Amino acid sequence: MRTTGTNFSCGIVRGGGTFRGMDRISVVHSYDDIISTENLLDAWKEFLRGKQKKKDVQMFEYNLIENISVLHADLIVEKYRHGGYEHFKISDPKPRDIHKACVRDRLLHHAVYRVLYPFFNRTFIADSYSCRLEKGTHRAVNAFRRYAYRASSNHTKTLWVLKGDIRKFFASIDQSMLLGILQKHLSDERTLGLLQNVIESFHSTVPGKGLPLGNLTSQLLVNIYMNEFDQFTKHNLKARCYIRYADDFVVLSQDRNYLVKILPYMEAFLHAYLKLETHPDKVFIKTLASGADFLGWMHFPDHRVLRTATKKRMFRRLRDTEGKNEVVQSYLGMLSHGNTHKLRGQVESSILPS
Repeated sequence: MRTTGTNFSCGIVRGGGTFRGMDRISVVHSYDDIISTENLLDAWKEFLRGKQKKKDVQMFEYNLIENISVLHADLIVEKYRHGGYEHFKISDPKPRDIHKACVRDRLLHHAVYRVLYPFFNRTFIADSYSCRLEKGTHRAVNAFRRYAYRASSNHTKTLWVLKGDIRKFFASIDQSMLLGILQKHLSDERTLGLLQNVIESFHSTVPGKGLPLGNLTSQLLVNIYMNEFDQFTKHNLKARCYIRYADDFVVLSQDRNYLVKILPYMEAFLHAYLKLETHPDKVFIKTLASGADFLGWMHFPDHRVLRTATKKRMFRRLRDTEGKNEVVQSYLGMLSHGNTHKLRGQVESSILPS
């Protein structure tokens, strides 16, 4: 579902301006907090978890104190320059391009994240669920169920769902726009310079565009970027039942006309302010009773079932891993969040469809 010819108003300002409804507050931590030896050492401990057997990690750890001291010294004199990336593909669950930085740079990502995440997390709306502590997909789908119950007056009224998906999300992030947003929160020029160093170390097929899937900082930066859209949708468009997980978002309402009305404004804001586009085949407005596809589940008024494509991927992975216990347990945990009694039995007994 696409809309064109939008009357571009509702408080949006072109070219990196501001819009109604969001207070700007600044980070109190400084560049020195990020680059301190204590923060770098704590960041190393967090980075190391689950990576002790990686050869590149072991090599860095062999001369850990010296490597951290050199990194710290480079950061003090602002001589640090982010390196390149190792590119590879994964299927999780769909094909994705991952760009992996070297250990030194990933350590720096953790140091930045440790200081900046607690502040920015407080600025995000409650119903942004991607890459945040105590959030995640399960809480997002539970929020969907909770809002569906509330917005439909306990399922006594027809409920409409506006579902949207942003096209080529990570690859389309505009780096200049992102830096402009960061400048509204960060007054320390050295911190901004460091973030610019990290951001501009990568670009997709278009110069000045994209963040790498694989950087811990990217997880935070895309949430900072999309928080502009969240705030606009909540405050300017007055969407009460709005949920976003990464590039997927939904708005629930009894009033279909309201959803039809706000969709052009949402798309216009994404296009003009954030330089993003919705996926032409993944935007719809439909009743919950007909089934709403969100985060791998088909949602209905009184239940949710695993989406067919998700189910096929699950069984394919179970075959590929030959029913490896940790994979089985992971899927059983996922299936516990829906109406999946039959599927759980198949996974538990390894009776897989032919």
